[in-house]
Amino acid sequence: MSPYPQPSAGLLPWGEALLAHEEGWLAPWAVPSRAGGERLHEEAEDPLLTPFQRDRQRVVHSRAFRRLQYKTQVFVNQEGDYYRTRLTHTLEVAQLARTVARALRLNEDLTETIALAHDLGHPPYGHAGERTLTALMAEHGGFEHNAQALRIVDLLERRHAAFRGLNLTRQVREGIWKRRDTPTSRHLGYGETFDRQASPFLEAQVADMVDSIAYDHHDLDDALKAGLLHPEDLRGVALWEEACAAADERLAAAGPRADRAERVRRQEILRWLRHEQLRDLLETTRARLAAAGVTSLQDVRRHPQPLVSLSAGMLQRKRALERFLEERVYRHWRVMRAVSKGERLLRRLFQAFLDDPRLLPEEYREWVGEVGLERGVCDYLAGMTDRYAAREHRQLFQVEEGP
Repeated sequence: MSPYPQPSAGLLPWGEALLAHEEGWLAPWAVPSRAGGERLHEEAEDPLLTPFQRDRQRVVHSRAFRRLQYKTQVFVNQEGDYYRTRLTHTLEVAQLARTVARALRLNEDLTETIALAHDLGHPPYGHAGERTLTALMAEHGGFEHNAQALRIVDLLERRHAAFRGLNLTRQVREGIWKRRDTPTSRHLGYGETFDRQASPFLEAQVADMVDSIAYDHHDLDDALKAGLLHPEDLRGVALWEEACAAADERLAAAGPRADRAERVRRQEILRWLRHEQLRDLLETTRARLAAAGVTSLQDVRRHPQPLVSLSAGMLQRKRALERFLEERVYRHWRVMRAVSKGERLLRRLFQAFLDDPRLLPEEYREWVGEVGLERGVCDYLAGMTDRYAAREHRQLFQVEEGP
């Protein structure tokens, strides 16, 4: 007897009970799991998992997800063991996304899955890698990491005999895309796949917003840890000043029992910074939902402006912090050296594979025949980790010494 569920098989009794509980818990503006059956390729339901839980499992078990471990966030992986990578960033975003979704009574599984998949399309060497591939592909359809993430989950992952990709639900795929109306999205067909007139559902808006909050928190943490910044450098940055005052008040309240090590104080500051943005996000979003008279998912889709947002005051202070990070961290000479090296490396690899496609692995030589040389090479480069790209570069360009 086949171990696979037959087409008529549905959820086992506890799965149905879970859906019934969800329907009693979710807010009327949330996306119910029962709506998640639409996939690119028809499949029987999984008897153990709801549709969005199944998507989450597929994302976490994908090769692209594991490769995030060795993709740069700000500091290249070799800089140290404690700096964020693209994977740890993703996990932090997923945790924040689930927290906010629960507080707003949204679909936690859908929100978390979008968060886990949102950076699958990032190339090696962080945003420098994306800028490089965008420039290299300017005359060949362009490049954008959200669209590339969709290529990965729709085409490039190969784990199933019956189809390419992960065959995720339409809701997760739309959440990854986030209605990016870019030339790349149109070139790849996604502008026609998703309704550009419909606003993103709240689960996608939450994943997008907490991604930015996570950046603020961990990039500041890593920059201080790396010595690119000293706490004194942040004097005058309003959010930092507020966080320092709150942390010092908390340490004073703890009395003589308080651990007053500088690294502990720093974590108290950063924790307040993260939690205060989340508190503001929840309060502002609830107020916006009430003011807009939202009572259904259809109301969300018709609303012309994002409903998940920080308050105007918090946004202003957040942007001031981000301008500071842009100037003092992302343009720091140590970061810029790694950026420059990654850009040169990717450009050389791209040209080498265009000049001689026989240098590509067999799988990608076949793929080039299906999608074209430039797009196939771009897919190969975008999937690389930092260390794999460096290894490929050494193998192609490093002159080996004789005996």
